Amino acid sequence: MKTLVIVTHPVMKDSMINKRWVEELSQYPEKYSVHDLYKEYPDGIIDVKREQELIESYDKIVFQFPFYWFSSPPLLKKWFDEVLAYGWAYGSKSGFKVGGKKIALAITAGVEEKDYSASGKYKYTMKELTRPFELTFEYIKADYKDLFTYYNLEINTSQEWIEKSVPEYLKFIDKL
Repeated sequence: MKTLVIVTHPVMKDSMINKRWVEELSQYPEKYSVHDLYKEYPDGIIDVKREQELIESYDKIVFQFPFYWFSSPPLLKKWFDEVLAYGWAYGSKSGFKVGGKKIALAITAGVEEKDYSASGKYKYTMKELTRPFELTFEYIKADYKDLFTYYNLEINTSQEWIEKSVPEYLKFIDKL
């Protein structure tokens, strides 16, 4: 079955890695469905029913985004708040529609991995900083499969560095 990749980048045209990943994923429509939230909802008004139906039709879902103020871009947070609703994603006998689905995060980060450590600039690992996502997925009974992070994008913007990320990312998704 295909993997749904929900991409949330506020300025995709200026992206290096996220834009390249979307280009690559789009070459394999039989394997991946790319769903760009900022493209779908430029006004920020989310069609909750449509999004829920989309989620229900996939068993593997990846949330792809740049690490944005130690979290996700605002539209993804809004998406979680509205789409993962009571009675659908949790909290009732008819809830848990996401239960059992394999879910993962794919994050791009501007700084080096060492900056996300106890002795680094930001004091916490990326895994620690993404625990709220992990807990959210646990709460709705999804099968959280960890995260993929590609670091060092503010420092290393070479085409070689960007291209190196592509097979690593595809391998991550395909292992879900």
